[in-house]
Amino acid sequence: MEWAIDTFGDSGVLVLIGALVGLLFGASAQHSRFCLRAATVEVADLRAGPKLGIWLIAFCAAVCAVQLAILAEVFDPVEARQLAATGSMSGAILGGLMFGSGMILARGCASRLLVLSATGNLRAIVTGLVLTLVAQASLRGVLSPVREALGAMWVVPGGEARSLLTQLGLGHGPAAVLAGLGLAVGLWLAAREGLRASQLVAACFVGLAVAAGWVLTFALAQTSFEVIAISSVTFTGPSTDTLMGLVNTTELPLSFGLGLIPGVFLGSFLMSVPKGEFRIERFGSDTPMERYLLGAALMGFGSMLAGGCAVGAGVTGGAIFAITAWVAVFAMWVGAVATELGMRRYRQALSLA
Repeated sequence: MEWAIDTFGDSGVLVLIGALVGLLFGASAQHSRFCLRAATVEVADLRAGPKLGIWLIAFCAAVCAVQLAILAEVFDPVEARQLAATGSMSGAILGGLMFGSGMILARGCASRLLVLSATGNLRAIVTGLVLTLVAQASLRGVLSPVREALGAMWVVPGGEARSLLTQLGLGHGPAAVLAGLGLAVGLWLAAREGLRASQLVAACFVGLAVAAGWVLTFALAQTSFEVIAISSVTFTGPSTDTLMGLVNTTELPLSFGLGLIPGVFLGSFLMSVPKGEFRIERFGSDTPMERYLLGAALMGFGSMLAGGCAVGAGVTGGAIFAITAWVAVFAMWVGAVATELGMRRYRQALSLA
């Protein structure tokens, strides 16, 4: 790490870490078809299928790897924003519900839209841009007062009060064991449905990419003389920063997110082209634009209110047991399943009319 800092500088190493983590995440997510929306649709069908298995593998691999890294003393999450800063339980609940509903309408969460964009999906590109713009408006623009008011309804202080492990009296060892059991269940579910071994491995690497982000940024923070914020994979915030930087300035501030977003895009692209999965996809009669745009708006506002997207809050924050992250991802599941069931009843009513 010292050699890398001397060669590229602190900010350069941070961008490089983001890019490498992004490459791993993008390629692995594309090959495994990692997608929270698809997993919630299976739950709405009252079945545990391959998509749920893939999500469990990725989520539990991230949790297990991060907890083992803490036990090995190569990572300490105490300074992570998701634990150290004041959090919002009302934001996690309301934002999670909105985000879950939005990803059903848009047929993908923020991370899935970015991965699909690299495979030629024009719907994902347009939806992702709208999501990013609404997220920026929610963070610093016209929607920020509404977000702040909703987030202030129920806050939780940073530190031990925001650690789910502390609240449950659970150690890192037992947490890693429980995550390992969840990983085994996910592997069984996916293998039972006949998924290829490479897809199971790729799903594991999705989770390991999250763990790598935490460990590598922590190592940089421990080595650097500069103040480096430890972080890992998240999409809404870095996407807004990257887009606004491209629009507002000729020089982008170097950050983990600046490397992550193009890294994920490139990783997905490089995985899709050799496999013949790159194809142009547009809006059509069965994929109405208005539904996607509404979903994008709900996800953009919901992610900023919840403190992150399905990966940023759900997996990255969940891996360090931030209580608001677990509440947010649970709310995302509830919002997604409820919206999926509601849409089915609506379509059924139309067919009977």
